[in-house]
Amino acid sequence: MDNAWTADRLHPVGNGGPFAPAVRIAGSINQETIMTDARKLKEHLWDRMADSPFMMLGLTGSGQHSEPLTVQLDEDQVDRLWFFIGKDNRLAGGGAAMGQFVSKGHDFFACFAGQARIDNDPAMIDKLWSTTVEAWFPGGKSDPNLALLRFVIDEAELWEADVSLTGKLKMLFGGKIRPGEEGSHARVETTAK
Repeated sequence: MDNAWTADRLHPVGNGGPFAPAVRIAGSINQETIMTDARKLKEHLWDRMADSPFMMLGLTGSGQHSEPLTVQLDEDQVDRLWFFIGKDNRLAGGGAAMGQFVSKGHDFFACFAGQARIDNDPAMIDKLWSTTVEAWFPGGKSDPNLALLRFVIDEAELWEADVSLTGKLKMLFGGKIRPGEEGSHARVETTAK
């Protein structure tokens, strides 16, 4: 099940400093150079998250800080992220949520907006279960405190560091970065309901 991210909603936002769209076509940054194949954009994001599956997640409007969690990725559902949490976790109540991700190399950034809610589907728990998860829940899949949190992504903003070699040298020696040596970021909205 793939609720495709609509490519017509992918567009540059501001100048973004030294960041470029998550997938960039050669040439100057404008509407034509922004990635139009949403599937490739999602695959790029999933590759980055699989390499370092940790992010901050928090409920919007709760007045509480986001907290670090380990993302469980399901390739069949690329419009959602999964997290094993305790039933007593402050996120267990669900609702509108924001998530932030930074890649292991600190060169890819993502911010997600969507809806979080508990979804204790036994088939999904089996599919996502691992020895890493079991370390946190000594009672295994039947641990009385185990909850599976589903985060459906409604919108994402993505940044990827992509400064040209000339731009990197200018930053190193205090020169001015010109258009074409910097990038922008991309905003993507999903069709997920």
